[in-house]
Amino acid sequence: MILSMTGYGKSESQMENTKIVVELRGLNSKSLDLSTRLAPQLRNKELEIRTIINQRLERGKVDLSIQLESVRITAGDPVGASPVDVCAPGMAFTPINKEAFDYYYKELRSLQSELGMAEEGLTSAILRMPDVMRVQEESSVSEGLWEAVKQTLMSAIDHFIAFRTQEGASLERMFTEKLDGIAALLAEVEPYEKSRVEKIRTHLLGNLEKLGEDTKQKIDMNRLEQEMIYYLEKLDINEEKVRLRNHIQYFRETMQGNGSGVGKKLGFIAQEMGREINTLGSKSNQSEMQIIVVKMKDILEQIKEQVLNVL
Repeated sequence: MILSMTGYGKSESQMENTKIVVELRGLNSKSLDLSTRLAPQLRNKELEIRTIINQRLERGKVDLSIQLESVRITAGDPVGASPVDVCAPGMAFTPINKEAFDYYYKELRSLQSELGMAEEGLTSAILRMPDVMRVQEESSVSEGLWEAVKQTLMSAIDHFIAFRTQEGASLERMFTEKLDGIAALLAEVEPYEKSRVEKIRTHLLGNLEKLGEDTKQKIDMNRLEQEMIYYLEKLDINEEKVRLRNHIQYFRETMQGNGSGVGKKLGFIAQEMGREINTLGSKSNQSEMQIIVVKMKDILEQIKEQVLNVL
């Protein structure tokens, strides 16, 4: 079964007072293009994280986010109250930046006076302003927390691959429908093919009748018949029909492959199908057949567009 490069996976876990949130998003790409947004404590683990992703996802433009959150109840709160500070584990608040607090306080008081606003909630609003409460970060995580992060990452990847599998099944159904459409149109060519040969022969003989009697007497009819046969053979499309049917069958078989590289193979097969369809069009020499060829080209373009999403 084919896999799509479009995917999404998310996993959450908790170790003691630390919440781990891992999120993966994927789109199509010729190779693995990984973009990461990691919690500061995981920066020295980025190489290991990239190795895990490389081993399991192989291709696609992938955005990875790993966040570590710690929820703590502020000391000194009244019983029953539950205000929380959310920060990364290992971060500790330093004393309030008084200069920043004073600056924001004066600016907000000025706005309140000017706009006639109430002063309620002014202090809590200032504490959420940038640089008022600075944090100091630890540069790493404990071994236990790192193991929990890896397990959560693997779980998110599992969800991501499951999403890819589901999308791949949808693509396979679409490809099968489109291939059936091309095969059906190819079958419609045959009646026109027989009438086309007779029409060309009649047209050539009709032009011959327009020649003068002296000219017609000088023509070697055996040679003329040979030339007509050669001309009609050049317009024969049996080989193109056989090759196109073989490409359709090979496309179906390739869709049953596993792992990366299937999308590239399908792309190559689609290109070969396009060559045969183009040759059919150039040899058709009949409006009805050309209309059928245009329809086949339209379906094939839809296939080529979606093949880009196959892993």
